[in-house]
Amino acid sequence: MAAGPWCWGTPAALALLLPLPLLLLIGGARRLRRGRAGSRGCARGGRALLVTAHPDDEAMFFAPALLGLRSAGAAPAVLCCSAGNYYNQGEIRKKELEQSCCVLGIPASDVTVIDHRDLPDDPAVEWDTQLLATLVLKHIEAKNINLVVTFDAGGVSGHANHISLYSAVRYLHSEGKLPEGCRVLVLESVNLCRKYISFLDVLISCLLPRDALFILTEEETEQAKRAMRCHRSQLLWFRQFYLLFSRYLVVNSLRLL
Repeated sequence: MAAGPWCWGTPAALALLLPLPLLLLIGGARRLRRGRAGSRGCARGGRALLVTAHPDDEAMFFAPALLGLRSAGAAPAVLCCSAGNYYNQGEIRKKELEQSCCVLGIPASDVTVIDHRDLPDDPAVEWDTQLLATLVLKHIEAKNINLVVTFDAGGVSGHANHISLYSAVRYLHSEGKLPEGCRVLVLESVNLCRKYISFLDVLISCLLPRDALFILTEEETEQAKRAMRCHRSQLLWFRQFYLLFSRYLVVNSLRLL
């Protein structure tokens, strides 16, 4: 993949001269991108769209990418494709989503929830690819998006709604329906062991192939956790363990479609 406008990097001198352990120690390897040409740069003035399935996905899984994109000069927006109404908490969860995005630096005007009856919050339901693709594409075109971020084929947790997003965006990409120059990054699903080793997964993520890598500092990790805590309706006991151990609150590794 040749270098393009969507690149993330540390100061070049640090990234090239310091050994990896020291980079990680001082937080210098926060946002790295490896391309075939080995180049690094910054995204300025771009328009990114995070496509999620439920309120809380943005904090639970994508906080490093959102914070990294903002730091790189992009202006990320969030498109949430359901209200998360599985337990009839949709209205509550929409408000929690806005609060969470505010903590992550995304204004309410850049947060959109699709509350469509054919896109129910249900882990047993695969959403219709054509319907979802149409709705997502309409939003991409309306907001002049040139980078889309969403789940990969594993959906991180295997949730059918997450995987449906990948299928829809993959369809738009493979059929050439995305606007010219619009690129797609999908979040890597990792095995159970890596998923719950928190910052210890940073070194593994740095060593494995990927197109984009976002690593949070300690301060940013606390910001991500504050965003997750905005989803009070979802903070059951096991989510407290997630806050402590999930690598997705510290690092996001992504690949280009």
